[in-house]
Amino acid sequence: MQLGIDVNRHKEIIMKGVTALLLLLLKHFKLNHVYQFEFMSQHLVFANCIPLVLKLFNQNVPIFVAAKNSIPALDFPRCMLCPTPELTEEGLEAGDDREVCWRNLFSCINLLRILQKLVKWKHSRTMMLVVFKSAPILKRSLKVHHHLIQLYILKLLKVQAKYLGRNWRKSNMRTMSAIYQRVRHRLCDDWAFGNDLDARPWDFQAEECALRACVEQFNSRHYSGVAQDSQSVVDLMTGDVFDDELYQPSNFNVVSVLSEEIPLSDDFKNNYEEWLEQEVFGSPIDWDAVL
Repeated sequence: MQLGIDVNRHKEIIMKGVTALLLLLLKHFKLNHVYQFEFMSQHLVFANCIPLVLKLFNQNVPIFVAAKNSIPALDFPRCMLCPTPELTEEGLEAGDDREVCWRNLFSCINLLRILQKLVKWKHSRTMMLVVFKSAPILKRSLKVHHHLIQLYILKLLKVQAKYLGRNWRKSNMRTMSAIYQRVRHRLCDDWAFGNDLDARPWDFQAEECALRACVEQFNSRHYSGVAQDSQSVVDLMTGDVFDDELYQPSNFNVVSVLSEEIPLSDDFKNNYEEWLEQEVFGSPIDWDAVL
């Protein structure tokens, strides 16, 4: 029994660490450059991150959050300050007065935040939530009485409410009221009354392809390895061929730029004194305007 508890505890620790690292990477990339964030987001989407997260939430989430897979007598710092008692079936849960498992609660919050970052302002990924029938799964998870979990679940329900149809909105008025009360809204937000024209699906694959082409252009411009190893990228939206020379990586090193040798013609070398008189010394400079 002690071995089983320890294995489950290790699974919780790994899940907590992986979800936290993914969330921190997404937040860092979004602050650094939006195309870096989109690059990682597309890799997560192509790796079936959305259905995997929904599969994890397609269980009894309150029981998962309240799971107790730790032995209080062996937890730090109690194991260092107090003598280790004899472990029996009755003594495994002795002294454990926590109502929830903070590791599982933290992991659930991270997964919801990752899912919300992946689908925000992306119609194609929002339709993936609709196709995978995430609305009843997320609605069942609202039974966990934690404000952050409920907030991000309501955000995920808000982005897909337009595509769920009028009948779903009528039969889930309590959820709609909770979204109105807790989620921030914008002035021209039409999530609750989107008509059939707005909710009609269009070519979502073209949207993803256009975003992927922009990300590849960004990588080719800023990372020389990508520009040298990859072939010409074809723009899937317009059919134009990507120009490698236009998006060569820029050199921002002052020392490197100043040390480059610029080829000069023989005419310039023979008449550079006249060029200095005409372009430099003969041109008046308004230093007040320059400063």
